[in-house]
Amino acid sequence: MKSVVIQRFGGPEVLEVCDQPIPHPGPGDVLIKVQATSLNYADVKARMGQYHNAGQPPFTPGLDVMGIVTARGEAVTTIEIGQRVVAFPLHGAHSQYALADAALTYALPDSVDAHAAAAFPTVAVTSYELLHSVARLQSGETVLIHAAAGGIGTTALQLAQLAGAGRVIATVGSEEKRAIAKQFGADEVINYRTESFADCVLDMTNGHGVDVILDSVAGEILAQGLRCLARFGRLVVFGNASGQPGMVSSYDLHGSCRSVLGYSMGTTRRYRPDALRPSVDAALRLLADGKLRMHIGATFALSDTADAHRLLESRTSVGKILLIP
Repeated sequence: MKSVVIQRFGGPEVLEVCDQPIPHPGPGDVLIKVQATSLNYADVKARMGQYHNAGQPPFTPGLDVMGIVTARGEAVTTIEIGQRVVAFPLHGAHSQYALADAALTYALPDSVDAHAAAAFPTVAVTSYELLHSVARLQSGETVLIHAAAGGIGTTALQLAQLAGAGRVIATVGSEEKRAIAKQFGADEVINYRTESFADCVLDMTNGHGVDVILDSVAGEILAQGLRCLARFGRLVVFGNASGQPGMVSSYDLHGSCRSVLGYSMGTTRRYRPDALRPSVDAALRLLADGKLRMHIGATFALSDTADAHRLLESRTSVGKILLIP
């Protein structure tokens, strides 16, 4: 089979498509013939040696996969051979075949398109977890979502509206992305390159601030987020696209009853895999019912994975980028 392999840490040029043997499932595993897989910013971080759950080279990147089960271990009873599934693979999804633990493999409704399904697992489940399990969003609350034109952004915008948010505010980095954020559910959109988002949020909310912030950037963005987080508000950090840590003072928290919370899909998959199933089931129902749309911005052949990485790093991509073996 063909697989993308990171031979050493570095730029997109370190990505190679190599021949590898098709793996055999262990007792609790399934083997999936990949129909489509997505590119996430975590894959870029892993390529550069900056992702906390990445291995040492050589390894195959890729967090999620959509495909057909072609074999299963003797202990697997919940997944059938020939079944369409999405999964979080054991080793890497950017390949023609991938192994996954049956506990992290989910049957797909027939109504869900293959490409929409491939775009779904990481961004939809992460977004659902962030809003419901971590931030515990309540009906009527105000939400601020950073990087709102990306895969998680366009998904979280929709899920916030579906959860009954009173107002959903988005930040983006261009006027083109402003239109995308509006299309997927933002009530207000701030271009962070030309405006101070914290000042804008405080103006929009009459100084009250927002109840929930989803922050995948960290660094100075986190500090500015605390400026516009309301009393009893929850700021959820789930990435550090800026490459810089965000610093929090306890003085910013106890007197105002505010919280800064952390979330990692990788850590949850590794240590609490069963905890994901309620979020997967709930988000899949929304997708199957047509209430949740996956925005696919670009597709690439597996052999063009380096170009897909370049597009994602350019900060000009919108929605999800898919790789097609």
